[in-house]
Amino acid sequence: MDLFKNLTALSLEQATVLPYLTFRLAQDGMKIYRLEHPVYGDPNRLIGDNVLGEEGMNSYFLCINAGKKALTLDLSKPEGQEIFHSLIKKLNVDIFATNQLPRNYKKLGIDYETMKAIKPDMIWIGLTGFGPDSNEAAYDPILQARSGLMDLTGEPDGDPQVLGIPLPDMGTSVHSYGELMKALFKRQATGEGSCINISMFESSVSWLTVPITISTLMNRKITRRGNTHEFFCPVSVYKTSDGFVYVAVGNDRQWKSMVSQEIFKSLDKPEYEKNAGRIADVKNLNKAINDITKNHSTEELLKLFNEITVPISKIKTIPEVVSDPLVERRLLYAEDPKTGTKLTLAPPPVMTDFLEKAGRKLSFPPRFGEHNQEVYGQVLGYSEEQLASFRENKVI
Repeated sequence: MDLFKNLTALSLEQATVLPYLTFRLAQDGMKIYRLEHPVYGDPNRLIGDNVLGEEGMNSYFLCINAGKKALTLDLSKPEGQEIFHSLIKKLNVDIFATNQLPRNYKKLGIDYETMKAIKPDMIWIGLTGFGPDSNEAAYDPILQARSGLMDLTGEPDGDPQVLGIPLPDMGTSVHSYGELMKALFKRQATGEGSCINISMFESSVSWLTVPITISTLMNRKITRRGNTHEFFCPVSVYKTSDGFVYVAVGNDRQWKSMVSQEIFKSLDKPEYEKNAGRIADVKNLNKAINDITKNHSTEELLKLFNEITVPISKIKTIPEVVSDPLVERRLLYAEDPKTGTKLTLAPPPVMTDFLEKAGRKLSFPPRFGEHNQEVYGQVLGYSEEQLASFRENKVI
């Protein structure tokens, strides 16, 4: 059921946090138009390898911009404002999104009150580093540092580390997606639009459920612990004869199942029967387990633990993840009609009807201003002469 095919989002976007959100909306089948400045564009277009041999289509940009159309527009110019207002009306924009600094909202005419006057049922969403009252610059690692995520990541005696993925970016996008769905429901029920402000900082801190409650309740320092778990043992990475596995024993019954196996019988000791006893001697216990697992292959250990229903996984490389049958059947694709370049894209968190019907294929990430002619000429009705003048004056 194509619930979203008639919805349109216009997004003044750059970097990661907002482009990932609109990438998710594109996977629902919404029409997505990304707006960029006609001179500067999205800086992420220039990051990564130049795989297409052309400017502004580097590999980092290609990851989360499939399924969209690209427009350029200078909103600081009067002609740009006029075009912008026409876009809102002619495209019948349902959602306007931006990750501009709040101080630019009124200057560019993209603040909620201005937009609401043009389209009363508009759903407006602004993604910022620290909320609508702050103009402090923020990139993902800065949010990881300030939110405590970095202090929780790394070895106990080592330096704080950034996460392997930009969680403040991606997590804020996920939280924003949920708020947009609520706003769409509200509009369907009441006919009213919404103004949504999402702080990347608040989004990041919201993940700290256990650290905040436990540290304040028990006055206990919660910090990085490497691969172990603060409350359960054994839970860690263990070396095998040909790689690494992660084992997570979540209760005493699972531990009993583990030490009932021949290779682990030497660990079947009274002091380890309860989780508290294992936690109390976690360092020695993990070393003892590691001394056993390093003599067995990954596949042997996977088979053994799966047979006794104790959670285990091989620590996979990204290529191994891509070839996992559960992932492979959900991967998305995009092919460039110009160069024939084929992209493999990360799967959605949940497969959508739109993607199923599309054979899991999205349109190729758009080139800089690729759809100017189509939208400004055909949809808005500007003549060739007018478009040439706009280009010459860098309005588009």
